[in-house]
Amino acid sequence: MEWRSWSGLASASPRAVFCPRTTDDVVAAVVAGRAAGTGVKMVGTGHSFTPIAAPEHTLLLPQGLTGIVGIDRDAMTVTARAGTPLHVLNDQLAVLGLSLHNMGDIAEQTLAGAVSTGTHGSGGRVASLSAQLRGLELVTGTGEVVRCSATDLPEVFDHARLGLGALGLITTVTFAVEPSFLLQASERSVSWDEGVSTLEELATSHDHVDAYWFPHTDRMQVKTNDRLAVPVEQAEPLPRWRAWLDDDLLANRLFGELVRLGAAAPRAIPPVNRFAARALTARTYSDLAHRVFTTPRRVRFSEMEYAVPREAGIAALREVRQAVEASDWRIGFPLEIRLVPGDDVPLSAAYRRDSVYLAVHLPLGADPRPFRGIEPILRGHGGRPHWGKLHTLAAAGLRALHPRFDDFLAVRDRLDPDRVFGNAHLRQVLGD
Repeated sequence: MEWRSWSGLASASPRAVFCPRTTDDVVAAVVAGRAAGTGVKMVGTGHSFTPIAAPEHTLLLPQGLTGIVGIDRDAMTVTARAGTPLHVLNDQLAVLGLSLHNMGDIAEQTLAGAVSTGTHGSGGRVASLSAQLRGLELVTGTGEVVRCSATDLPEVFDHARLGLGALGLITTVTFAVEPSFLLQASERSVSWDEGVSTLEELATSHDHVDAYWFPHTDRMQVKTNDRLAVPVEQAEPLPRWRAWLDDDLLANRLFGELVRLGAAAPRAIPPVNRFAARALTARTYSDLAHRVFTTPRRVRFSEMEYAVPREAGIAALREVRQAVEASDWRIGFPLEIRLVPGDDVPLSAAYRRDSVYLAVHLPLGADPRPFRGIEPILRGHGGRPHWGKLHTLAAAGLRALHPRFDDFLAVRDRLDPDRVFGNAHLRQVLGD
């Protein structure tokens, strides 16, 4: 079979394909791969834009490793198998009256894939899924089953929370959870000047803030999400017709047609963006947190995302706009802006610093020059790339950005001395 990522940017033709159903099955595949000197990779749903999960020999599919396997209401943790898609976990948690604290804006990834690449949301006490982990089980490159947490094998746990698939194959994850809660979402269109001048104030006064600048326009969309101290039964979601109109018809079907128009006629992109920005209407609603955080994404794209220090965020954004306006680039997707608190996950792009994530999206097959032109700007502001998004850095450049890079490599040497989990992309970003 041929494996392809969601975007189609990464592909591979593995020699062998297995669908493990137990941890023992994973151990057997790793032991066999190590003995034969061949690599083993477990893929998720392929939502990384880099080939970080691409197998070079043996491919393990995660569909047999799904579902919640443990609930501890005293510790407020839930343990789930690593192949569980995030949207499945969210639905199962809701039935239990529980929720994750924060998450990104899509919910298709497997839990192992999401934590291993640094998937994150915006705002909150913690933004990334990795920082919400309380324990995990993984199979190392020698076939050993390791269970780790902040108290058991803490050094392994520290790094395996965001392990790039390089330290082992994760089989279960344990998340901190909290009682289900409602978020009130408020979305509106504002001018560029209002958006950039109030972004910090919004981030201070709201629980979660996302902003989107429409390139070639003077407009931004601002989304704020705030916790409501009321029972979840008091949710006031969008009417079904409005949700279908906004999130299905406009945000996916119509937007997909506009993207195709821009790809066929790049000169049409600026007026299309102006139309799209002006067509946005304000809306306010409340719902369970995961239904507010996440939205369906059916228009495929490529993406580059960097986290710059919080104090450099607005300056970097302004410089990006200046570069776009001084060029002949045509960018048909909004540029996403998310403000996050720092965390303590060693390879996190937000490690030990409050950060602003700036994400540039392009339609598949579009002119890649915006990536090449914007990346140096974000690097110039001390930006660290998202591990699952496109970037051009190799090990030397990444070591300079991550203070604990060599600590991570030392743990990798212990857990996967024979590089059973290696591939070309990991050799590029980790150095061997």
